Amino acid sequence: MKFFRLALAAALLTLAGCDLPADYYGGTPEAGAIDDDRMLAADSDADNWLGHGRTYAEQRFSPLDQVNVDNVGQLGLAFSVPLDTHLGQEATPIVVDGVMYFSTAWSKVMAVNATTGEVLWKFDPEGARSQGAKACCDVVNRGVAVWGGKVFVGTIDARLIALDAKTGAKLWDVQTADISKPYTITMAPRVVRGKVIIGNSGAELGVRGYVTAYDADTGGLVWRFYTVPPNPADGPDGAASDEVWAGPAGKTWAGKWWEMGGGGTVWDSVVYDAEFDQLLVGVGNGSPWNHRARSDGEGDNLFLASILALDPDTGKYKWHYQLNPGESWDYTATQQMTLADLTIDGKVRKVVMQAPKNGFFYVIDRSDGKLISAEPYAPQNWAEKIDLETGRPVEKPGIRYKDAPYLIYPSGIGAHAWMPMSYSPKTGLVYIPMMVVPLSLSDDANYERHIGRWNTGVGFMAPPPGSVPGNTPLERRAALAAMNRGALVAWDPVKQKAAWTIEKEWPWNGGTLATGGNLVFQGDPYGFFHAYAADTGKELWNFDSGRGILAGPVTYRVDGVQFVAVLAGYGGSMGVATQSDWMRRPPPNGVMLVFKLGGTAKLEPLPPYDPPAYVISDEKFSPKQIAEGGTQYIQFCNICHGGPVNPNLFRSQVAKDSGAWKAVVFDGGLSDNGMISFKTWLDEKQVEAIRAYVLTQAAQLAKQPASPLAPAGKTGDKGPAKPGT
Repeated sequence: MKFFRLALAAALLTLAGCDLPADYYGGTPEAGAIDDDRMLAADSDADNWLGHGRTYAEQRFSPLDQVNVDNVGQLGLAFSVPLDTHLGQEATPIVVDGVMYFSTAWSKVMAVNATTGEVLWKFDPEGARSQGAKACCDVVNRGVAVWGGKVFVGTIDARLIALDAKTGAKLWDVQTADISKPYTITMAPRVVRGKVIIGNSGAELGVRGYVTAYDADTGGLVWRFYTVPPNPADGPDGAASDEVWAGPAGKTWAGKWWEMGGGGTVWDSVVYDAEFDQLLVGVGNGSPWNHRARSDGEGDNLFLASILALDPDTGKYKWHYQLNPGESWDYTATQQMTLADLTIDGKVRKVVMQAPKNGFFYVIDRSDGKLISAEPYAPQNWAEKIDLETGRPVEKPGIRYKDAPYLIYPSGIGAHAWMPMSYSPKTGLVYIPMMVVPLSLSDDANYERHIGRWNTGVGFMAPPPGSVPGNTPLERRAALAAMNRGALVAWDPVKQKAAWTIEKEWPWNGGTLATGGNLVFQGDPYGFFHAYAADTGKELWNFDSGRGILAGPVTYRVDGVQFVAVLAGYGGSMGVATQSDWMRRPPPNGVMLVFKLGGTAKLEPLPPYDPPAYVISDEKFSPKQIAEGGTQYIQFCNICHGGPVNPNLFRSQVAKDSGAWKAVVFDGGLSDNGMISFKTWLDEKQVEAIRAYVLTQAAQLAKQPASPLAPAGKTGDKGPAKPGT
C-alpha cells in the first residue's frame, strides 16, 4: 500500500527528527497512516483497529484468536492508563501500528504506546466548560478518527479539530454549529475519501439536525445535509438537502416545527457502504418529542427516526427508511448500523442491520432501503408488528398518549442506546446490550418552550392505575422502577430470534466485541469486564475494575501478542440522571484498561467512601413554595443531579445558605465547572423555591436507613445464558 512505500532514508529522517520512543511507529514510517486503500482492506488487517467499528462495515468483530475460549481464563491486566476525570467514558479507541488513540470526557485526546501504555501526547481542546451544560447526557465523547497522519475529534462545544498524529499539535479547528444554540458533539467522526463526516447532538434542547462533510486536509466545508426542513420563511439553505426539501419530503411537516428546530440530530452512527458507494446516516428524534407539540400531530416528519443514504462526495439524497413515522417517543435511529452479507431464503442479501431504541431488529436491503425483516429483540408494547409490505409499524391504540397516559416500553431510554453491538460472521449472531426501562407518558397540554434546556412536550406521569401494581402514584412509580433490567442478547438476524440471553440486574451495560476466539467481551455498570463464549453465552472470565464500564472494547495485535482494551468510567445519561443503591458513591476517575494473556499489572485500590451527610436546616418554607420548587427541580435539576456523577444537591451544604445558592444557580458562579447560570429560565423566587424543595427532601431522606453499597464480587448477571428470550 502506498503509505508503506516511503524511502528508508525518509523514514530514518522522520524518526531522527522527533524525541518520541522509537517503537512509537510500530515499524511503520508514518504515524496515523490510513487512507482509502487501507480502510477498504481493513478486514484483512487483523493487527489493527483502524475505524470506529474496526472496518467500514462496523461489525466490531476481530478475527484474532490468540485469546480464545480455552485460555481466556489466563487473561490479565497488561497495563492501565489513568484519566483525569470521574465523568463518563464512552470512546472506542483506534489502534494504528502500535499506537492507540482515544478521546475522553471533555473531548480530550490521548495517544499511548499500545504495548506499554506510555503516554505519547495529550490534547485538551480547552473549550469553555460552561458549554457542558448544553450536553443532554454528560460531557462524554465516543471516539476519534485517524486518517492521513491526522487525528480528528468533535468537541462538546461543537468544534471539529484535526491533530497531528505524531505530536498531537492542532492543525485546524472549525466551528461546526452556531454556538449560541444548544449544539454539542459527542459522536466519533468518520472519514471517507478524504472527507471527515460529523453530526451533532442537542435535539431535546431545541436544535435542527444536520450532517456535514469537511475536507480532511484543510477543514473546509464540502457539503451539508439538513435532516429537518427549514423555516419556510427563510427559503433554501444552499445545502445538499435543498432539492429533497423542495419535493414531497418537505410536505411531511406541519405547524411551526422550526421554533424548536425540529430535532433530527445525527449524534452517533454513520457508516460508509463501499459496495454501493453510499453513506448511511442514522437520524435521531424530534424536538420536542411530542408529535402534537412539534408538528400539530400531522405528517411523517421526514427524516426523523430514519436511516438516510447519501452520496459521500456530494451529500445528495439516495434513499431513506423511516422506522417511526411521526416520531413521538424519542425513538431514534442513531444506534449502530452494521453491514453484512446474509443468506436469507437461499439468497445472499447485502444488508444493513440495526437494533434501534424502539425494540425491533431491522434487516434492510442496503441497495435500495427496502425492509427485509423486523422482529422484536426486546420486550415492547407499542406495535403489533412492522408491516413488511409498507415498511411501516402497525401501532397499538393509545401509544401516542393523546387522550390518556400510556405506559410504554421501550421508552425513550431505548431497548438499545449508544453502547455498540457486535456481529460475528463465525457464529452468525449479533450481540446486543439490551435494556428494559418502561416510562409512563402523557400529553403535556401546557407545554412551554425552554430553548437550551430539556423540551419534550411530554409529561412523565406515574403509571396509570392497573398498569402496574400499587394503589397510589408513589407505589406505582416504585413498581415501575422495579421493572428496569437489562440483558446481553445474542440475536440471529436471519432467523430473527435470540440464540441465547444473559439477564442483567441493571439496564445500562457496556458495548460488545466479538472475536475469532469464539469470545464476546462486555463491561457492566458494576465495574466488571466479562468474557463470554460467543456460541453459548457461558461466562468464562471477568475482571473487577472498580468503576462502571460502558464503552465498546477493541482487540489488536502488536509483535505477535494480542491485547484487549476498554475504557472504564461510568457516566453518560444514566450516570447523571439515575441513582441506585449500589451507585451511591461518586464514580472514581476513569482508566484505560488493556489486557493480555499472562498480564500481571494491578490497579490502584479505591479508597473507602463515606458519603457526606444530607444537608439539614431548621428553615421553614410554605407548602406552595416547596411545590413550586419541586416542579422546577424536576424540570431543570434532576436531569443532571439525579445520579452519582454530578453533586448530590440533597447533600450539598451550599443549600443551607440562600446567598451562596443564588450565587451558583442564578449568578453562575460555577460556570467554569459546567454549572451555568439559570437566570434565562428561572427568576430569583423560583431559584429560592428549588432550595426550599431540596432542603425539605433532604430532611426526609436523612430519616431513611442507609442502603449498603454493592457487595464485593457483584456483577449484576442473573445466572447463566439461556436459549431464546
